[in-house]
Amino acid sequence: MSHAVPSPPAPPGAPPPGPGRDGRWSRTVRRLAAVVALATGAALGGPGVAGAAPAGHVAAEARAAAALERVTSFGANPGGLNMYVYRPAALPANAPVVVALHGCTQSAQVYSDNAGLNTFADRHGFLVVYAETTTANNASKCFNWFQPGDTRRGQGEAASIRQMVAHAVTAYGADTDRVQVTGLSAGGAMTSVMLAAYPDVFAAGAVVAGIPYGCGTDVVSAFGCMSPGVDRTPAAWAQAVRDAHPGFAGPLPRVAIWHGDNDATVAPRNADELRDQWTAVHGLGQTPDRTSTIGPNSTRRSEYLAADGGASVVEVNRVPGIGHGTPVDPGSGAEQCGATGTQHFIDSICSGYWITRFFGLDGTTTPEPPVDPPTEPAACWTANNYEHVRAGRATTTGGQVYAKGSGLHLGLYNTFVTHTLKESPAGHYVVADDSCP
Repeated sequence: MSHAVPSPPAPPGAPPPGPGRDGRWSRTVRRLAAVVALATGAALGGPGVAGAAPAGHVAAEARAAAALERVTSFGANPGGLNMYVYRPAALPANAPVVVALHGCTQSAQVYSDNAGLNTFADRHGFLVVYAETTTANNASKCFNWFQPGDTRRGQGEAASIRQMVAHAVTAYGADTDRVQVTGLSAGGAMTSVMLAAYPDVFAAGAVVAGIPYGCGTDVVSAFGCMSPGVDRTPAAWAQAVRDAHPGFAGPLPRVAIWHGDNDATVAPRNADELRDQWTAVHGLGQTPDRTSTIGPNSTRRSEYLAADGGASVVEVNRVPGIGHGTPVDPGSGAEQCGATGTQHFIDSICSGYWITRFFGLDGTTTPEPPVDPPTEPAACWTANNYEHVRAGRATTTGGQVYAKGSGLHLGLYNTFVTHTLKESPAGHYVVADDSCP
Protein backbone atom coordinates (compact mmCIF):
# COMPACT_ATOMS: atom_id res chain seq x y z
CA MET A 1 0.00 0.00 0.00
CA SER A 2 1.28 3.48 -0.88
CA HIS A 3 -1.18 5.42 1.26
CA ALA A 4 -3.11 5.14 4.47
CA VAL A 5 -6.69 3.98 4.22
CA PRO A 6 -9.08 6.53 5.77
CA SER A 7 -11.96 5.52 7.97
CA PRO A 8 -15.25 5.85 6.06
CA PRO A 9 -18.39 7.21 7.67
CA ALA A 10 -20.74 4.74 9.30
CA PRO A 11 -23.39 3.45 6.91
CA PRO A 12 -27.01 4.53 7.36
CA GLY A 13 -28.76 2.65 10.13
CA ALA A 14 -25.51 1.54 11.78
CA PRO A 15 -25.88 0.75 15.47
CA PRO A 16 -24.12 3.01 17.96
CA PRO A 17 -20.98 1.82 19.76
CA GLY A 18 -21.94 -0.78 22.31
CA PRO A 19 -20.55 -1.74 25.70
CA GLY A 20 -18.07 -4.56 26.16
CA ARG A 21 -16.24 -3.92 22.89
CA ASP A 22 -14.92 -0.41 23.62
CA GLY A 23 -16.99 1.18 20.88
CA ARG A 24 -17.08 -1.94 18.76
CA TRP A 25 -18.88 -0.42 15.80
CA SER A 26 -16.34 2.38 15.36
CA ARG A 27 -13.58 -0.23 15.44
CA THR A 28 -15.51 -2.33 12.94
CA VAL A 29 -15.83 0.56 10.49
CA ARG A 30 -12.10 1.21 10.64
CA ARG A 31 -11.41 -2.48 10.02
CA LEU A 32 -13.80 -2.64 7.08
CA ALA A 33 -11.74 0.01 5.33
CA ALA A 34 -8.37 -1.39 6.33
CA VAL A 35 -8.91 -4.96 5.31
CA VAL A 36 -10.34 -4.36 1.84
CA ALA A 37 -6.79 -4.02 0.56
CA LEU A 38 -5.54 -6.87 2.72
CA ALA A 39 -8.20 -9.14 1.29
CA THR A 40 -6.81 -8.91 -2.22
CA GLY A 41 -3.49 -10.27 -1.04
CA ALA A 42 -4.50 -12.57 1.78
CA ALA A 43 -7.99 -13.78 0.97
CA LEU A 44 -8.53 -17.46 0.54
CA GLY A 45 -11.02 -18.64 -2.04
CA GLY A 46 -14.15 -20.63 -1.49
CA PRO A 47 -17.73 -19.75 -0.76
CA GLY A 48 -17.10 -19.38 2.97
CA VAL A 49 -20.72 -18.92 3.98
CA ALA A 50 -22.17 -20.99 6.79
CA GLY A 51 -25.87 -21.57 7.03
CA ALA A 52 -27.84 -19.74 9.70
CA ALA A 53 -28.18 -21.68 12.92
CA PRO A 54 -31.38 -21.85 14.94
CA ALA A 55 -31.63 -20.09 18.26
CA GLY A 56 -30.73 -21.79 21.52
CA HIS A 57 -27.66 -22.59 23.57
CA VAL A 58 -26.48 -25.46 21.36
CA ALA A 59 -28.25 -26.16 18.08
CA ALA A 60 -27.54 -28.65 15.29
CA GLU A 61 -26.02 -26.97 12.25
CA ALA A 62 -28.42 -26.96 9.32
CA ARG A 63 -25.82 -28.23 6.91
CA ALA A 64 -25.23 -31.93 7.40
CA ALA A 65 -21.84 -32.23 5.70
CA ALA A 66 -19.86 -32.18 8.93
CA ALA A 67 -22.68 -32.26 11.49
CA LEU A 68 -21.41 -29.16 13.26
CA GLU A 69 -23.16 -27.81 16.32
CA ARG A 70 -23.36 -24.08 16.86
CA VAL A 71 -22.82 -22.82 20.39
CA THR A 72 -24.54 -19.48 20.78
CA SER A 73 -23.54 -18.75 24.38
CA PHE A 74 -19.99 -19.40 25.53
CA GLY A 75 -19.02 -16.27 27.43
CA ALA A 76 -18.82 -12.52 27.03
CA ASN A 77 -17.35 -13.01 23.55
CA PRO A 78 -15.55 -9.64 23.30
CA GLY A 79 -14.27 -10.51 19.82
CA GLY A 80 -17.72 -11.13 18.33
CA LEU A 81 -16.86 -14.61 16.99
CA ASN A 82 -19.03 -17.63 16.27
CA MET A 83 -18.38 -21.02 17.88
CA TYR A 84 -19.04 -24.38 16.23
CA VAL A 85 -18.20 -27.82 17.53
CA TYR A 86 -17.59 -31.16 15.86
CA ARG A 87 -18.33 -33.87 18.40
CA PRO A 88 -17.60 -37.50 17.44
CA ALA A 89 -20.38 -39.98 18.15
CA ALA A 90 -18.18 -41.78 20.67
CA LEU A 91 -16.50 -38.88 22.47
CA PRO A 92 -14.76 -40.23 25.57
CA ALA A 93 -14.76 -38.51 28.93
CA ASN A 94 -11.94 -36.04 29.46
CA ALA A 95 -11.36 -35.79 25.71
CA PRO A 96 -8.69 -33.59 24.12
CA VAL A 97 -9.66 -30.43 22.23
CA VAL A 98 -8.37 -29.08 18.92
CA VAL A 99 -9.30 -25.47 18.11
CA ALA A 100 -9.41 -24.89 14.33
CA LEU A 101 -9.15 -21.42 12.74
CA HIS A 102 -10.17 -20.93 9.10
CA GLY A 103 -8.54 -18.73 6.48
CA CYS A 104 -9.84 -15.50 4.95
CA THR A 105 -13.22 -15.69 3.12
CA GLN A 106 -13.74 -19.16 4.58
CA SER A 107 -16.13 -20.32 7.28
CA ALA A 108 -16.18 -22.91 10.02
CA GLN A 109 -18.19 -25.18 7.73
CA VAL A 110 -15.81 -24.87 4.78
CA TYR A 111 -12.79 -25.53 6.97
CA SER A 112 -14.52 -28.47 8.63
CA ASP A 113 -15.56 -30.01 5.33
CA ASN A 114 -12.13 -29.83 3.69
CA ALA A 115 -9.26 -29.73 6.19
CA GLY A 116 -9.68 -33.35 7.30
CA LEU A 117 -9.48 -32.88 11.07
CA ASN A 118 -12.85 -34.54 11.68
CA THR A 119 -11.51 -37.81 10.26
CA PHE A 120 -9.04 -38.04 13.12
CA ALA A 121 -11.49 -36.72 15.69
CA ASP A 122 -13.67 -39.73 14.86
CA ARG A 123 -10.72 -42.11 14.84
CA HIS A 124 -9.03 -40.97 18.04
CA GLY A 125 -11.84 -39.38 20.04
CA PHE A 126 -11.22 -35.65 20.38
CA LEU A 127 -13.43 -32.57 20.15
CA VAL A 128 -12.88 -30.01 17.39
CA VAL A 129 -13.87 -26.41 18.14
CA TYR A 130 -14.23 -24.32 14.98
CA ALA A 131 -13.98 -20.61 15.71
CA GLU A 132 -15.43 -18.39 13.01
CA THR A 133 -15.05 -14.68 12.40
CA THR A 134 -17.54 -12.56 10.46
CA THR A 135 -17.68 -9.63 8.07
CA ALA A 136 -18.64 -7.45 11.04
CA ASN A 137 -15.08 -7.96 12.29
CA ASN A 138 -13.28 -8.08 8.97
CA ALA A 139 -14.63 -7.47 5.47
CA SER A 140 -12.93 -10.61 4.16
CA LYS A 141 -13.64 -12.78 7.21
CA CYS A 142 -9.98 -12.86 8.21
CA PHE A 143 -9.09 -13.27 11.85
CA ASN A 144 -7.57 -9.95 12.90
CA TRP A 145 -4.09 -11.26 13.64
CA PHE A 146 -2.61 -7.81 12.95
CA GLN A 147 -4.93 -5.77 15.23
CA PRO A 148 -3.50 -5.21 18.73
CA GLY A 149 -7.00 -5.09 20.21
CA ASP A 150 -7.61 -8.66 19.03
CA THR A 151 -4.21 -10.20 19.71
CA ARG A 152 -3.56 -9.41 23.35
CA ARG A 153 -4.37 -11.63 26.28
CA GLY A 154 -7.86 -10.92 27.58
CA GLN A 155 -8.92 -8.80 24.60
CA GLY A 156 -10.97 -9.12 21.43
CA GLU A 157 -10.87 -12.20 19.26
CA ALA A 158 -8.09 -13.85 21.27
CA ALA A 159 -10.23 -13.64 24.41
CA SER A 160 -13.25 -15.04 22.56
CA ILE A 161 -11.27 -18.10 21.44
CA ARG A 162 -10.05 -18.57 25.00
CA GLN A 163 -13.66 -18.50 26.18
CA MET A 164 -14.56 -21.19 23.64
CA VAL A 165 -11.95 -23.45 25.20
CA ALA A 166 -13.32 -22.79 28.68
CA HIS A 167 -16.82 -23.62 27.47
CA ALA A 168 -15.61 -26.84 25.85
CA VAL A 169 -14.12 -27.92 29.16
CA THR A 170 -17.30 -27.30 31.15
CA ALA A 171 -19.93 -28.30 28.57
CA TYR A 172 -18.21 -31.36 27.08
CA GLY A 173 -15.95 -32.47 29.92
CA ALA A 174 -12.79 -31.81 27.91
CA ASP A 175 -9.26 -32.17 29.27
CA THR A 176 -7.65 -28.84 30.14
CA ASP A 177 -4.18 -30.37 29.77
CA ARG A 178 -4.75 -31.49 26.17
CA VAL A 179 -5.89 -28.40 24.30
CA GLN A 180 -4.31 -27.66 20.91
CA VAL A 181 -4.86 -25.06 18.19
CA THR A 182 -4.27 -24.99 14.45
CA GLY A 183 -5.21 -22.74 11.55
CA LEU A 184 -4.60 -21.70 7.96
CA SER A 185 -3.20 -18.36 6.73
CA ALA A 186 -4.92 -15.65 8.82
CA GLY A 187 -6.05 -18.55 11.00
CA GLY A 188 -2.42 -19.70 11.12
CA ALA A 189 -1.30 -16.24 12.18
CA MET A 190 -4.06 -16.27 14.81
CA THR A 191 -2.75 -19.66 15.96
CA SER A 192 0.55 -17.90 16.67
CA VAL A 193 -1.40 -15.32 18.67
CA MET A 194 -3.11 -17.94 20.82
CA LEU A 195 0.11 -19.82 21.54
CA ALA A 196 1.86 -16.61 22.59
CA ALA A 197 -0.97 -15.01 24.56
CA TYR A 198 -2.22 -18.21 26.22
CA PRO A 199 0.72 -20.60 26.74
CA ASP A 200 -1.07 -21.71 29.91
CA VAL A 201 -4.04 -22.93 27.85
CA PHE A 202 -2.55 -24.55 24.74
CA ALA A 203 -0.22 -27.54 24.95
CA ALA A 204 0.65 -27.37 21.24
CA GLY A 205 -0.18 -25.66 17.98
CA ALA A 206 0.21 -26.12 14.23
CA VAL A 207 0.64 -23.01 12.07
CA VAL A 208 -0.24 -23.60 8.41
CA ALA A 209 0.95 -20.91 5.96
CA GLY A 210 1.02 -18.46 8.85
CA ILE A 211 3.08 -15.67 10.35
CA PRO A 212 5.12 -15.22 13.57
CA TYR A 213 3.53 -13.59 16.58
CA GLY A 214 4.18 -9.86 16.89
CA CYS A 215 4.99 -9.27 13.22
CA GLY A 216 2.19 -6.91 12.18
CA THR A 217 0.30 -4.28 14.15
CA ASP A 218 -1.76 -2.69 11.35
CA VAL A 219 -2.76 -3.38 7.76
CA VAL A 220 0.36 -1.77 6.26
CA SER A 221 2.80 -3.79 8.35
CA ALA A 222 0.66 -6.89 7.77
CA PHE A 223 1.42 -6.68 4.05
CA GLY A 224 5.15 -6.66 4.76
CA CYS A 225 4.78 -9.64 7.08
CA MET A 226 2.98 -11.61 4.40
CA SER A 227 5.45 -10.78 1.64
CA PRO A 228 8.39 -10.48 1.48
CA GLY A 229 8.29 -11.30 5.20
CA VAL A 230 10.15 -9.73 8.11
CA ASP A 231 13.61 -10.90 9.14
CA ARG A 232 14.33 -10.55 12.87
CA THR A 233 16.76 -12.29 15.16
CA PRO A 234 15.52 -15.36 17.05
CA ALA A 235 15.98 -13.41 20.29
CA ALA A 236 13.76 -10.56 19.07
CA TRP A 237 11.03 -12.94 17.93
CA ALA A 238 11.18 -14.82 21.22
CA GLN A 239 10.89 -11.61 23.21
CA ALA A 240 7.64 -10.80 21.42
CA VAL A 241 6.22 -14.08 22.69
CA ARG A 242 7.45 -13.50 26.24
CA ASP A 243 5.93 -10.02 26.24
CA ALA A 244 2.53 -11.51 25.38
CA HIS A 245 2.29 -13.15 28.81
CA PRO A 246 5.01 -11.63 31.01
CA GLY A 247 6.20 -13.73 33.87
CA PHE A 248 4.77 -17.00 32.61
CA ALA A 249 6.94 -19.82 33.92
CA GLY A 250 4.94 -22.91 33.03
CA PRO A 251 5.44 -25.46 30.25
CA LEU A 252 5.73 -23.87 26.81
CA PRO A 253 3.58 -25.04 23.90
CA ARG A 254 5.06 -27.27 21.21
CA VAL A 255 4.77 -25.86 17.69
CA ALA A 256 4.53 -27.46 14.22
CA ILE A 257 5.00 -25.24 11.18
CA TRP A 258 3.64 -26.09 7.71
CA HIS A 259 4.35 -24.09 4.57
CA GLY A 260 4.23 -24.64 0.81
CA ASP A 261 7.41 -23.98 -1.12
CA ASN A 262 5.50 -22.07 -3.83
CA ASP A 263 3.32 -19.92 -1.59
CA ALA A 264 2.79 -16.61 -3.40
CA THR A 265 0.55 -15.09 -0.71
CA VAL A 266 2.46 -15.65 2.54
CA ALA A 267 6.15 -15.89 1.66
CA PRO A 268 7.84 -19.18 2.66
CA ARG A 269 10.45 -17.26 4.65
CA ASN A 270 7.75 -16.97 7.33
CA ALA A 271 8.36 -20.64 8.11
CA ASP A 272 11.97 -19.79 8.93
CA GLU A 273 10.97 -16.84 11.09
CA LEU A 274 8.40 -18.97 12.95
CA ARG A 275 11.09 -21.59 13.51
CA ASP A 276 13.45 -18.91 14.82
CA GLN A 277 10.75 -17.60 17.14
CA TRP A 278 9.71 -20.84 18.75
CA THR A 279 13.11 -22.52 18.94
CA ALA A 280 14.40 -19.42 20.72
CA VAL A 281 11.39 -19.41 23.06
CA HIS A 282 12.32 -22.99 23.99
CA GLY A 283 15.99 -22.09 24.36
CA LEU A 284 17.04 -24.16 21.35
CA GLY A 285 19.29 -23.47 18.39
CA GLN A 286 18.10 -23.19 14.81
CA THR A 287 19.93 -26.27 13.48
CA PRO A 288 17.59 -29.30 13.40
CA ASP A 289 18.32 -32.36 15.51
CA ARG A 290 16.93 -34.64 12.84
CA THR A 291 15.47 -34.34 9.37
CA SER A 292 13.39 -36.71 7.28
CA THR A 293 10.87 -36.85 4.47
CA ILE A 294 7.23 -37.73 5.10
CA GLY A 295 4.10 -38.40 3.10
CA PRO A 296 3.52 -39.28 -0.54
CA ASN A 297 5.15 -36.08 -1.81
CA SER A 298 8.36 -36.19 0.27
CA THR A 299 7.56 -33.22 2.48
CA ARG A 300 10.79 -32.17 4.18
CA ARG A 301 10.50 -32.29 7.96
CA SER A 302 13.02 -30.73 10.35
CA GLU A 303 12.69 -31.46 14.06
CA TYR A 304 14.09 -29.60 17.06
CA LEU A 305 14.14 -31.82 20.12
CA ALA A 306 13.59 -31.04 23.78
CA ALA A 307 16.71 -30.70 25.89
CA ASP A 308 16.23 -34.26 27.17
CA GLY A 309 16.27 -35.59 23.59
CA GLY A 310 12.62 -36.69 23.66
CA ALA A 311 9.86 -35.70 21.26
CA SER A 312 10.33 -32.63 19.09
CA VAL A 313 9.09 -29.37 20.57
CA VAL A 314 9.35 -27.52 17.24
CA GLU A 315 9.12 -28.95 13.75
CA VAL A 316 9.06 -27.40 10.29
CA ASN A 317 7.32 -29.13 7.37
CA ARG A 318 8.19 -27.73 3.94
CA VAL A 319 5.70 -29.00 1.37
CA PRO A 320 7.10 -29.18 -2.16
CA GLY A 321 5.24 -27.97 -5.20
CA ILE A 322 2.25 -26.29 -3.56
CA GLY A 323 1.14 -22.72 -3.13
CA HIS A 324 -0.99 -21.10 -0.45
CA GLY A 325 -3.32 -23.48 1.34
CA THR A 326 -3.85 -26.47 3.57
CA PRO A 327 -2.21 -29.67 2.26
CA VAL A 328 -4.73 -32.51 2.08
CA ASP A 329 -4.72 -35.99 0.55
CA PRO A 330 -8.29 -37.13 -0.18
CA GLY A 331 -8.89 -40.85 0.27
CA SER A 332 -9.64 -43.52 2.83
CA GLY A 333 -6.09 -44.62 3.65
CA ALA A 334 -4.71 -44.41 7.16
CA GLU A 335 -2.63 -41.33 6.30
CA GLN A 336 -5.19 -39.69 4.01
CA CYS A 337 -7.73 -36.99 4.77
CA GLY A 338 -9.53 -33.92 3.57
CA ALA A 339 -11.18 -32.73 0.39
CA THR A 340 -10.44 -30.27 -2.37
CA GLY A 341 -14.03 -29.05 -2.63
CA THR A 342 -13.01 -25.41 -2.50
CA GLN A 343 -9.93 -23.34 -3.24
CA HIS A 344 -6.83 -23.48 -1.03
CA PHE A 345 -7.19 -27.08 0.08
CA ILE A 346 -4.44 -28.62 -2.03
CA ASP A 347 -4.04 -32.28 -2.97
CA SER A 348 -0.60 -33.08 -1.60
CA ILE A 349 -0.11 -34.61 1.88
CA CYS A 350 -2.65 -35.06 4.66
CA SER A 351 -1.33 -32.42 7.04
CA GLY A 352 -4.14 -33.30 9.45
CA TYR A 353 -2.69 -36.77 9.99
CA TRP A 354 0.74 -35.44 10.87
CA ILE A 355 -0.64 -32.58 12.96
CA THR A 356 -2.76 -35.01 14.96
CA ARG A 357 0.33 -37.15 15.45
CA PHE A 358 2.40 -34.14 16.52
CA PHE A 359 -0.31 -33.23 19.04
CA GLY A 360 -0.01 -36.75 20.49
CA LEU A 361 -3.68 -37.51 19.87
CA ASP A 362 -3.18 -40.72 17.85
CA GLY A 363 -2.04 -42.88 20.76
CA THR A 364 1.64 -42.64 19.82
CA THR A 365 3.69 -42.21 22.99
CA THR A 366 7.18 -43.34 21.91
CA PRO A 367 9.28 -40.70 20.13
CA GLU A 368 10.60 -41.62 16.71
CA PRO A 369 14.25 -42.69 16.78
CA PRO A 370 16.75 -39.97 15.90
CA VAL A 371 17.88 -39.73 12.30
CA ASP A 372 21.23 -38.16 11.47
CA PRO A 373 20.52 -35.02 9.42
CA PRO A 374 20.22 -34.51 6.59
CA THR A 375 18.41 -37.61 5.37
CA GLU A 376 16.65 -36.05 2.40
CA PRO A 377 18.32 -34.95 -0.84
CA ALA A 378 19.46 -31.36 -0.83
CA ALA A 379 16.85 -29.08 -2.40
CA CYS A 380 17.91 -26.59 -5.07
CA TRP A 381 16.25 -23.44 -6.39
CA THR A 382 17.26 -21.31 -9.35
CA ALA A 383 15.77 -17.82 -9.26
CA ASN A 384 16.65 -14.15 -9.36
CA ASN A 385 17.74 -12.39 -6.19
CA TYR A 386 14.36 -10.73 -5.71
CA GLU A 387 12.59 -14.10 -5.70
CA HIS A 388 15.18 -15.68 -3.39
CA VAL A 389 14.52 -12.92 -0.85
CA ARG A 390 10.77 -13.19 -1.26
CA ALA A 391 10.86 -16.96 -0.74
CA GLY A 392 12.94 -16.63 2.41
CA ARG A 393 16.08 -18.21 0.99
CA ALA A 394 18.01 -14.95 1.24
CA THR A 395 17.93 -11.61 3.05
CA THR A 396 18.56 -8.09 1.83
CA THR A 397 20.56 -5.31 3.50
CA GLY A 398 21.46 -1.99 1.91
CA GLY A 399 20.37 -3.15 -1.53
CA GLN A 400 22.58 -6.26 -1.39
CA VAL A 401 21.40 -9.87 -1.03
CA TYR A 402 22.87 -12.59 1.20
CA ALA A 403 22.05 -16.32 1.34
CA LYS A 404 20.11 -17.28 4.48
CA GLY A 405 22.18 -19.34 6.88
CA SER A 406 25.54 -19.11 5.12
CA GLY A 407 25.50 -15.33 4.61
CA LEU A 408 27.11 -15.69 1.17
CA HIS A 409 26.88 -12.51 -0.91
CA LEU A 410 24.62 -12.91 -3.98
CA GLY A 411 24.79 -9.42 -5.47
CA LEU A 412 22.24 -6.66 -5.96
CA TYR A 413 18.62 -6.93 -4.84
CA ASN A 414 16.92 -7.03 -8.22
CA THR A 415 15.43 -9.35 -10.83
CA PHE A 416 18.49 -9.32 -13.08
CA VAL A 417 20.92 -11.35 -10.95
CA THR A 418 20.19 -15.08 -10.90
CA HIS A 419 21.72 -17.81 -8.74
CA THR A 420 21.06 -21.42 -7.83
CA LEU A 421 20.84 -21.97 -4.08
CA LYS A 422 21.13 -25.33 -2.36
CA GLU A 423 19.49 -25.92 1.02
CA SER A 424 21.39 -28.27 3.31
CA PRO A 425 20.59 -28.60 6.17
CA ALA A 426 17.14 -27.07 6.38
CA GLY A 427 17.27 -23.28 6.50
CA HIS A 428 20.94 -23.09 5.41
CA TYR A 429 21.53 -21.99 1.81
CA VAL A 430 24.73 -21.95 -0.23
CA VAL A 431 25.45 -20.90 -3.81
CA ALA A 432 25.38 -23.93 -6.10
CA ASP A 433 25.28 -22.45 -9.59
CA ASP A 434 27.20 -25.40 -11.06
CA SER A 435 26.55 -28.20 -8.57
CA CYS A 436 22.76 -28.70 -8.54
CA PRO A 437 20.90 -30.72 -11.14
